[in-house]
Amino acid sequence: MSIADIRTEYQRLALSEADVADDPIAQFTRWFDEALKAEVVEPNAMCLATATPDAYPSARIVLLKGVDARGFVFYTDYRSRKGRELADNPCASLCFFWPELERQVRINGAVQRVSRAESDAYFQSRPLPSRIGAWTSVQSSVLPSRDVLEAQLADNATRFADGPVPLPEHWGGFRVVPEEIEFWQGRPSRLHDRMQFRRESGQWVKRRLSP
Repeated sequence: MSIADIRTEYQRLALSEADVADDPIAQFTRWFDEALKAEVVEPNAMCLATATPDAYPSARIVLLKGVDARGFVFYTDYRSRKGRELADNPCASLCFFWPELERQVRINGAVQRVSRAESDAYFQSRPLPSRIGAWTSVQSSVLPSRDVLEAQLADNATRFADGPVPLPEHWGGFRVVPEEIEFWQGRPSRLHDRMQFRRESGQWVKRRLSP
């Protein structure tokens, strides 16, 4: 079978205007809960797209760690490629895909760092190896070999063996403050349902988009 012949006919569900909440965060929370109930693998996995100031893009999968009326939060090494790009061009796109439900959610918006207190609270909730790992890796930098990384990890495991692991200065959270959120439901013949929210004059405006 050629790549061009791979296709799935989406036909599980539909999405009408009456199905969608007037608040897109409430709608996202509803869909996220349904993804959990459907046992979607890593429902909080999302594609994060960033760009340099001259519009050269890059994308990768990260994990959503919080969502509320303020926006969508993830954590990373601020020295990483995404961290540097967001410092220079604080805008991003997120995309969730839940194939078990034939659903997709797309989010565009400005990006800001979360407070140091928020970052520390999340950091201290992480498993110990992950906290030590944040001190070990200079994310996105060139690494001479895996052995070098393992040696650094061993050094840090010894360093923090007898005490707490503090939040590194180079590590913390970003919040994507949404200006546009789109809910996509797969439908037969590629005539999908797309419901878009755009923030206009401080209010969310809902509309249907052509598939």
